[in-house]
Amino acid sequence: MTRHPPSAPHPAPGLTHGWLHALAAVVAGYAVMVVVAALGLWLAGASGLPPGAFLPVIAATVVMALGGRVSLEGGAGAIAQSDAAVTVVPLSVALAGALVTAYVVVRPLRRHAVVAGDRLLWLFVRTALLWALATLLIALGARHTFTVSTGEDFLNDLGELLDITPTVGFRADIPVTVVAGLLWLAVVLLLAFAVSRSAPLPSRLVPVHTVVRPAARAMVGVLLAYVVVGGVIAFVTAFTRAEPANSFAVVFLGLPNVVWLAFGLGMGASWHGSVEGALGVPMPEALAAVLRSGGGDVTLDLAALSERDGRAWWLVAAAAVAMLGAGWATARRAPPGTGHVRNAVHLAVAAAVAMLLIGVLTRIDAHYGLSLFGIGDPSDTGGLGGSIVLLPHLLPAIGIAALWGVAAGLLGSMAVHLLARRRAAPQSGGAGR
Repeated sequence: MTRHPPSAPHPAPGLTHGWLHALAAVVAGYAVMVVVAALGLWLAGASGLPPGAFLPVIAATVVMALGGRVSLEGGAGAIAQSDAAVTVVPLSVALAGALVTAYVVVRPLRRHAVVAGDRLLWLFVRTALLWALATLLIALGARHTFTVSTGEDFLNDLGELLDITPTVGFRADIPVTVVAGLLWLAVVLLLAFAVSRSAPLPSRLVPVHTVVRPAARAMVGVLLAYVVVGGVIAFVTAFTRAEPANSFAVVFLGLPNVVWLAFGLGMGASWHGSVEGALGVPMPEALAAVLRSGGGDVTLDLAALSERDGRAWWLVAAAAVAMLGAGWATARRAPPGTGHVRNAVHLAVAAAVAMLLIGVLTRIDAHYGLSLFGIGDPSDTGGLGGSIVLLPHLLPAIGIAALWGVAAGLLGSMAVHLLARRRAAPQSGGAGR
């Protein structure tokens, strides 16, 4: 019988004609982000905004989900000045867009074990070009101007009489937003190809992928599991409250912000910050109570949170179960012959990177203020404004996560090894008889 030499791997669909593939990924990613942002804002009460403001606010929310910058400014000439700034990533919007974009990019390639590097590069380039164009369009739509109420009827009436009613407007910083959007896309694609078992890679990268994937996939699984469990808890809680819209708003805007913060707190990491005046973003009551408690900058850690809600100590148990599961999964998926120490080191690195992302993505720094007739500082939020600040103690948090990764990696690897020996013992005994 004649043997035919094995054929070279065919180029994956969408790589030779990759524009439609890239376009599908961009459209799907942005569509889901717009929908999730719109639902979250509507549940948070943004439907009551002045006419014409809802769509620009959705666009601004998507911009912030990409890590872009939204500048806020306004005033009423020399008589009134306003000041506002916001740094917050609505991670529900970002996560939804990341999952859909990664899925649409990877799925058409799943039947191919390897792919030529230049063809994969061209897919990334096409996707990046279309992504940059879509980001530019979203950023152009993220602008609007609002009238600022002083909270005092006399001042409001006087402002209308003199036609000096203060205003605050927002608009996206277009260059920064486009660059941030491309960086966001690069991180999403890097993670997608790092954790996916079906994504093809150039043959030279396959050995590296075999080593990196188990720990990376395990930590991504932990983060997604926290989102799923947090979503279930949020939905159950919402139906037991008189006003469920606020809970649903958290789900569609900032669920990962809350649950990944809980994951970090359960591991022993800490944040610091404060809340003054009205909250500008949805936030759990216990968390807001801790940030208000000191009348200034306070430390948010497990001990402080447990004083407001004793159930906070369960976060330690949740983190332990999650990390032990990650250690087990890392060892199960590791290449044969991988030692306990190497599994532990791999999981430690993955856990440290995950904590770095959690710290960066959960930070909040938002304030707004108003100064009338030169009285008061526009950056002073007392009385006529508000602020919320939440910043991580990042370096200690990364170190703590690495230690958790070492411990969980060792325990998980030893457990997998012990189970494999127990399964092998009866077989070897039977073979001896």
